Amino acid sequence: MPSPQTPDVATLPIPEKEGYTYADYAELPESAPYELIAGSLVIASSLTSHHQRVLRRLAWAIQRHHDQLASPSGESLFAPMDVFLAEDTTVQPDLVYIAPAQREIVGEQRIEGAPDLIAEILSLSTVHRDVGVKKRLYEQHSVREYWTLDPASQAVEVHVNTDAGFTQHVRVVEAGAVASTGINGFEVDVADLL
Repeated sequence: MPSPQTPDVATLPIPEKEGYTYADYAELPESAPYELIAGSLVIASSLTSHHQRVLRRLAWAIQRHHDQLASPSGESLFAPMDVFLAEDTTVQPDLVYIAPAQREIVGEQRIEGAPDLIAEILSLSTVHRDVGVKKRLYEQHSVREYWTLDPASQAVEVHVNTDAGFTQHVRVVEAGAVASTGINGFEVDVADLL
């Protein structure tokens, strides 16, 4: 005799639609591991322990930098935190930074619009999405700076949004300083992150 199943993410009945909206996304349970990308519900991968360590190191480096500043600094938040970019696009980047000038976009449930900086930690299951469709979305929605941290190749890339779209500002492999153009004075050694 089969035991009764409790509803979980794997058994949630999600109605098939041509295109999903934020209203559909908001109906999902809080623990449902989805992002809404251009009208499609995409399962977000679980974070590995190494992924979480890299994320923690980056968040701590930014926080230490903020703590040293005399003037008001921005705010950094990390996944899972919804970033609402359009009615059909809500993502959960690994880390976001919002400058003081636009702190009003940080709501209780979601960030309303493009953060100044987004960082994604690449993994085998996310690399194509992070450097492909999500990078294009961040570019189109005017994210000023996009970092990718790749533990496999020990590389950090910083892309800056210009009139021509994202252009690579710097790429550092294994060791060496990588600096932000959007977080005034923020610089970190790749070896300390990866």
